[in-house]
Amino acid sequence: MTKIKMTINRFIRRLSIRKKYKDALFRRCFEDKKDLLELYNALNGTDYEDADELKITTLEDCIYLSYKNDLSFIISATLNLYEHQSTYNPNMPIRGLIYFARIYEAYIKENKLSIYGKTLVSLPEPRYVIFYNGRDDEPDWQELRLSDAFKKENEEDGGTAKEPALECIAVMLNINYDHNKELLDKCKRLHDYAYFVSEVNRNTAKGYPYEKAIGLAMEQCVKNDILADILGKHRSEVLNLLLNEFDVKSYENWIRNESREEGRAEGILLGKAYGIIELLDDIGEVPDSLKNLIMEQNNLEVLRMWHKAAAKAQSVEEFERAVGLVKSEV
Repeated sequence: MTKIKMTINRFIRRLSIRKKYKDALFRRCFEDKKDLLELYNALNGTDYEDADELKITTLEDCIYLSYKNDLSFIISATLNLYEHQSTYNPNMPIRGLIYFARIYEAYIKENKLSIYGKTLVSLPEPRYVIFYNGRDDEPDWQELRLSDAFKKENEEDGGTAKEPALECIAVMLNINYDHNKELLDKCKRLHDYAYFVSEVNRNTAKGYPYEKAIGLAMEQCVKNDILADILGKHRSEVLNLLLNEFDVKSYENWIRNESREEGRAEGILLGKAYGIIELLDDIGEVPDSLKNLIMEQNNLEVLRMWHKAAAKAQSVEEFERAVGLVKSEV
């Protein structure tokens, strides 16, 4: 067995959580209701003080199968969904539609509301915010709409322009440290989170290994009372959490080094397989069995075909049907 194949399982485990480290840290930063309320006030120009007015409605895997969101809560007749993203994803409104439907379903059941009677039920107004801090240069503010994903009727073929029956609007805010300064100044917790991530990125840009870059950023932040309650008291736990991120650049360097030993062809195969799993990871939970199947595929043409299918798929299940891994429903 080659060295590359011996590391496949380790790579798959790290890949499955690579994109989640910032999400996990973001959630940790706002797990206290007081901090979450401060973020809400900063976004909405309000001045609520009683954190007990805020009711958490965050979805968890164990209850809602594979559906999980970062933060959601109800306050002042509004249902707020906050998501963190380190990569731009135009499909967030689709995910938001699913999240809101699940949360409203639970809300209706919990409050014993009847949606079959003649009386109109009262629901909290949905508000959807995405906090982005990836490396792509995205604007401070932009809207993502569910309706952009809908196929449009061709008026020349007899179709008519109509408003879609469904809409979900997500506001995406760039919270990289050099963006949305006014918002960051209004919410210390958000400011500190953005500052810490910027310090890690700055250290890696200097050439420090990832573990060293994180350690230096943690020391700098604790020294300046930035996320000190998290980075100081729970240093080892947070460090392990952050080290679970798999740096793409490091992976590419690893591929190049291993390719020299094992042959360029095998490196290309693994790189293509990695790309497929990356695409699928953006649209849903990828079972380990599917990851193993992709990583073990040694036909480059097949991997190229799978890569195209993954780029077009809207779900992992759709990808599996498209490449014939499961039978299509008749």
